[in-house]
Amino acid sequence: MRLADLGHPDLRPAHGIAMQMISQGGSITDLGRRLGVSKQAASKTVAGLEKLGYVQRKASARDQRQIVVSLTARGVEALTLSGDILNQLRDEWAAEVGEGDMALVEDALEKVGRPNGLDRIVGWLGA
Repeated sequence: MRLADLGHPDLRPAHGIAMQMISQGGSITDLGRRLGVSKQAASKTVAGLEKLGYVQRKASARDQRQIVVSLTARGVEALTLSGDILNQLRDEWAAEVGEGDMALVEDALEKVGRPNGLDRIVGWLGA
């Protein structure tokens, strides 16, 4: 909701995860590998984000046959804003439950986020 209020009404959590992976650079195949999805699913995600103006495709400077995907200025803005929002939410939650309980939640999330943790999270979000 907050991101929508800041000019990004079409973005969903799965888009944010995909855009984080796109920000690391590479091709659609690389994106699929990072997200744990097929090349076709990654291509579909890129097409949707491209239509919304968040990513762009370009021929690789090293190999003109390969297409690399990168964030547009709008994509960078959305990721920056979503990071700011996440930090605000964290502070609000900590104010509600206390820093001690918030530290427990963060520790648990860190454990879930270890190897293969992102694969489970992406699956939950339907990416």
